[in-house]
Amino acid sequence: MKKLVLLPTAFAMSVMFAACSTTPTTTSQLDQARGDFIAAQSNPSVAANAPLEFKAASDALDRANTAAAKKESLDEIDKLAYIAKQKIATAQEAAKAKQAEADVANAARQRDEIRLEARTAEANNAKAAADRARTQAEQAKADADAARAQADAAAGSARDEAAKNAALQQQLADLQAKQTERGIIITLSDVLFQVDRAELSAEGMRTAQKVADVLAQEPQSIVQVEGFTDSTGTSSHNLELSQRRAESVRNALIGLGVPSAKIGTRGYGEAYPVASNTDAGSRQLNRRVEIVLSQNGAPIANRR
Repeated sequence: MKKLVLLPTAFAMSVMFAACSTTPTTTSQLDQARGDFIAAQSNPSVAANAPLEFKAASDALDRANTAAAKKESLDEIDKLAYIAKQKIATAQEAAKAKQAEADVANAARQRDEIRLEARTAEANNAKAAADRARTQAEQAKADADAARAQADAAAGSARDEAAKNAALQQQLADLQAKQTERGIIITLSDVLFQVDRAELSAEGMRTAQKVADVLAQEPQSIVQVEGFTDSTGTSSHNLELSQRRAESVRNALIGLGVPSAKIGTRGYGEAYPVASNTDAGSRQLNRRVEIVLSQNGAPIANRR
């Protein structure tokens, strides 16, 4: 908006005439009007918020100044000065009202901005809380899934282990294995060997395969193969035959994949009979090979 001149034209003329006249024409009313005008003009709010009112005030002061310059009657000058003062006051009040309205509007706008900021902050906080809750829920679900998977794996492992143990127990039952203080004992009867010889028969090899299958499931086991005979024949022959039969079983197991370092042998000859040697049936029971399996890698105790 174009800024008004500092002083009305008539006021400038009156100053010029006053400079030329020895007795300037003015009144206290006019001087007050001029002072009020200068004060209003110095306030940017008046020109900005009440431009029409301020223009009317300026025009009124111009008329008062013109009357003073023409040396019109003092009453006329005071009357015009009074009108100018009223219009200046009106312009100032109008400016104050407009400024107050602007202040109220600005306060309302600031209040709305603060409310908007508060609502935005509240929404952001709610979103952040929702994001945290979602993250926690996802983490809880992941933890639950992991725990479930771990439980399923443990259950599966337990089922596998139980199935493995059941299969092992069935294999041992098929071999008629017995649990003793020395360990699990599997007995190979005399019929699994050639007569008076150490070589395993076909049936003996099938039995050896079953033993090897058991040992494959028991990697910690240590094996002791012990041979026995009846009392027929010389002691030296019986001892030598029992040792060879124990060695034959050891070699068969090695050939079936059992590590050689795990297998020991011992021939006892006619010692430690399990039946009398008075008849053929009893002597056949004494002609045997016993395979002793340690438990959990424990050493096998010597016979007593």
